[in-house]
Amino acid sequence: MSGDTWTLRKLLTWTTQHFEKKGIDAPRLTTEVLLAHVLKTTRVRLYVDLDRPMEKAELAAFRALIERRVAGEPTQYLTGVREFYNRPFKVDPRVLIPRPETELLVEAALHKLPKDGPGTALDVCTGSGCIAISLAAERPQATVLATDLSPDACSLAKENAQALGVADRVTVLQGSLFTPLPPDARFDVVVSNPPYIASGEIPGLSAEVRREPHMALDGGPDGLVLIRKVIEGARRFLKPGGLLAMEIGETQGAAVQGLLQAAGYEDARVEKDLERRDRLAFGTQPVAAGPQG
Repeated sequence: MSGDTWTLRKLLTWTTQHFEKKGIDAPRLTTEVLLAHVLKTTRVRLYVDLDRPMEKAELAAFRALIERRVAGEPTQYLTGVREFYNRPFKVDPRVLIPRPETELLVEAALHKLPKDGPGTALDVCTGSGCIAISLAAERPQATVLATDLSPDACSLAKENAQALGVADRVTVLQGSLFTPLPPDARFDVVVSNPPYIASGEIPGLSAEVRREPHMALDGGPDGLVLIRKVIEGARRFLKPGGLLAMEIGETQGAAVQGLLQAAGYEDARVEKDLERRDRLAFGTQPVAAGPQG
């Protein structure tokens, strides 16, 4: 990247080609997002100002981001933000980057929470807080608890709840799965995007994914260690007729459905994401039995 004058047009073209050569996903989009971040503007505005020359400091800042992206740092960690369910969430290496398919989990949980009345939800393995906060924001009378083993993740989830105006209805508790909950807590819905990648598969993940917290990825030898614990533990805290909704790995559908059935859930089922891959698993707490334990 040399020469006297770099306009936005020239920079967009050069960087897109550079990212293509380096095998970066969505090279044009990545270029736009990073350049808009450096210039503190929108991606649309870049195209209004295509002939605007870059200042030396702006060029240096952009060059540094290009190098870090090529080295494997995720775009969302470089910009510090990820859009999820139409809201900007702060993200950094303390937490997993929210994925678009996880929005389907939010949709499913929202169907269980009353639109115009009080409801209760628990988000296990909350990470950035994206699920818990989205539920609270979409259901103004709902109360949401969120748990995570990582103190760093809990800290960031609280920051996001504050920034997005739901800190009064989202309580973030640090600890393993259901351990931090009051014993008498009961929920209309328990939702979880737990670690579900088998330990042996992690070294083969992309450089970008391997930059995310290991704790948020590693689901044990078969990828199901945390899923089993969520399935077993949720029975104690769901109200009669309450819903357990989880995100799972695309090869885990049959196994997870079997685990739900063995644990006594009714209507145990697996649904696919937009790419037709098994991604969501559901079970309903029996009305007659009520909470376990």
